[in-house]
Amino acid sequence: MSNTTVIKSDALPKEFLEVHPHNLYLYCKSYAASMRSNTAKAKTRAEVSGGGKKPFAQKGGGRARQGSITAPHYTGGGVAFGPTNNRNYNLKVNKKQKKLALYHAIAEKAANGKLFVTDSIVVESGKTKDAVALINALGQRDVLVIKEMIDDKTFLAFRNVNNAYLIEGNELNAYLAAAYSAILMEKAVFEKLTKES
Repeated sequence: MSNTTVIKSDALPKEFLEVHPHNLYLYCKSYAASMRSNTAKAKTRAEVSGGGKKPFAQKGGGRARQGSITAPHYTGGGVAFGPTNNRNYNLKVNKKQKKLALYHAIAEKAANGKLFVTDSIVVESGKTKDAVALINALGQRDVLVIKEMIDDKTFLAFRNVNNAYLIEGNELNAYLAAAYSAILMEKAVFEKLTKES
């Protein structure tokens, strides 16, 4: 890795600096919602086994009439208004909002001096210790590493690094950009990102 520069806010296009932070909030909320596994499920009175016949006769016992032991007020009965696993948690975010969210996340990193751009990110040895040394040189808590095209050796080197996550340029989204303390990207990725604005 050579010629690593810290990108400041004034090096970003004007569009990056004029975004309302609410766009980032909406995107992150949508992203987190879409990651939900949606496995919570409780059986209704129709799904609980048993309850084919009345527990006791309708009349003559001096008790309130009962139709089935699967009713919610019985122990082991169904759950009234319980969770179902066919619930849709997806929240819609427009294309324009997704783009604005990413712009704000990048601008936030630049404002805090945590946006780094380098000519190329390559670990030719494929060794984890070399990738760790590269990350430690930045002096950040954790780093999102963005490479235009990931090669096998670099992938192997970053695979087990706890405080770094390697992605390709087309995988970049506002959630990842906001989640990591700092961003290190190749110059080609940065130019493409700023050119699209």
